[in-house]
Amino acid sequence: MADAAVKLEATSAEPERELTDGFHLVIDAFKLNGLTTIYGVPGIPITDFGRMAQASGIRVLSFRHEQNAGYAASIAGFLTKKPGVCLTVSAPGFLNGLTALAHATTNCFPMILISGSSEREVVDLQQGDYEEMDQLAVAKPLCKAAFRVLQAADIGIAVARAVRAAVSGRPGGVYLDLPAKLFSQVMDAEAGRKSLVKVIDPAPAQIPAPGAIKRALDVLKSAKRPLIILGKGAAYAQADDTIRHFVEKSGAPFLPMSMAKGLLPDTHPQCAGAARSTVLKDSDVVLLIGARLNWLLSHGKGKTWGEAPKRFIQVDIEPKEMDSNVEIVAPVVGDIGSAVTALLEGMGGNWAAPPADWIKTVTSKRDENIAKMAPRLMNNNVPMDYHGALGVLRTIVKERPDAILVNEGANTLDLARGIIDIYQPRKRIDVGTWGIMGIGMGYAIGAAIETGKPVLAVEGDSAFGFSGMEIETICRYKLPVCIVIFNNDGIYRGTDVNKAGADPATTVFVKGARYDKMIEAFGGVGVNATSPDELRRAVNAAMDSGQPTLINAVLDPAAGSESGRIGNLNPQSKLGKK
Repeated sequence: MADAAVKLEATSAEPERELTDGFHLVIDAFKLNGLTTIYGVPGIPITDFGRMAQASGIRVLSFRHEQNAGYAASIAGFLTKKPGVCLTVSAPGFLNGLTALAHATTNCFPMILISGSSEREVVDLQQGDYEEMDQLAVAKPLCKAAFRVLQAADIGIAVARAVRAAVSGRPGGVYLDLPAKLFSQVMDAEAGRKSLVKVIDPAPAQIPAPGAIKRALDVLKSAKRPLIILGKGAAYAQADDTIRHFVEKSGAPFLPMSMAKGLLPDTHPQCAGAARSTVLKDSDVVLLIGARLNWLLSHGKGKTWGEAPKRFIQVDIEPKEMDSNVEIVAPVVGDIGSAVTALLEGMGGNWAAPPADWIKTVTSKRDENIAKMAPRLMNNNVPMDYHGALGVLRTIVKERPDAILVNEGANTLDLARGIIDIYQPRKRIDVGTWGIMGIGMGYAIGAAIETGKPVLAVEGDSAFGFSGMEIETICRYKLPVCIVIFNNDGIYRGTDVNKAGADPATTVFVKGARYDKMIEAFGGVGVNATSPDELRRAVNAAMDSGQPTLINAVLDPAAGSESGRIGNLNPQSKLGKK
């Protein structure tokens, strides 16, 4: 920290002293804990902090909107298992970043949101300061932990607590409130150095109880129709080899949730992704690894799960997750790496394969569904439909398994999830637990920065609108991101009609919009693709070149259905549509 310290001019009464301030203490605390990338939007009161962090060697990436910077930080946490850092200004900037922080907490991604804030004495008396807001109180209900730092001497311990809170146990979002006066506080440099804390073992292993492992294996062994469900928690754990060995040794069909795709290739003989309905309805024992029985799995009950009685085994680091919707007969509480290792060791050397008739049922249904889908993925319709366009991208991803697929939208998301096979872990990132739109460009930037791999972002035209201005950020940093916008002129489809006036229907966009022209304004490559062949050539050229590229993939406006697979969540009027 010597280079960050400043000299106090010596006088005859006082010897020369080395000093440091809040700016440098925060920067040095970050670097000490390996936090070397910051995503954010510059502005008062954190402009100088961003400049000084960049000058110190920390990579500081400036976005056009705090929410997108926050999404980049959150996906950085998922991909690296270190908290991604987002830096925002106070009040409105903080609120913009808070959306991403809440999203990170819900998705169990480690992230730290740092915001400048007004001074306590003004906020508490509500005296009307610049961007006045009690940000700590607002943040607390929406994240895993929240801290405010008022003294420079506490910066080291505050950063350490934020790091540990973000990554330990079930990961999540942490808010760190830094009032403006903190940055300019000065203290002795040696005392400042001693106040910094390097976090030791921030996410210690949590070993499951031996009795829990035995119980789980006994239940699994008794299954006639076992099923393993892999969630994004399993992907986050980075226990890839252990999970693969366990699944293969079990012989059971496995169903990957969308962000767990690639832990084992989607083409693996045990993968039941193309027989999802069958395995959910007909299985008798279900082992959840890093997956939650939330709305994405119909809460473990109802028509989705059929009439067959179910017994659930669940592996999760959070004890409160057990029995959240249905009874868990064999809860295994611990970190996924330790738990799956213990399960694998407990299986011994002669684990019996599942009954052959169950495997045959699943395999037959999977092969049947794949065969039915194949002709639709090879069509050359002009204008394109979703299946023809996704068939092209499916082949490209197969040829480039190391690329990262970012995916969001309604039909664009739902159909791509089932059509595009993933072959390696953490190569598919999407809307996650909330099922929201708006993550696309932030995730694409974060993935490109953290991994250095090419990114293919497949976007619905509505979804792209939430973060589209970040294409300037992609061009500014020259990132290898290829964006494909499925443009069907509207939300779900572009054929809706307003029957009561001249305004466009609420789900309809400008007809024939040319999104490709937007990226050209910033020096990127824009392509308008109207056929599967044009789409194929454009995406391959973009992935080969590594240049920021936006492809406007023109789809039939009538392609798509409302809300994709969640149309049932849209309440129906008892009076009918007018």
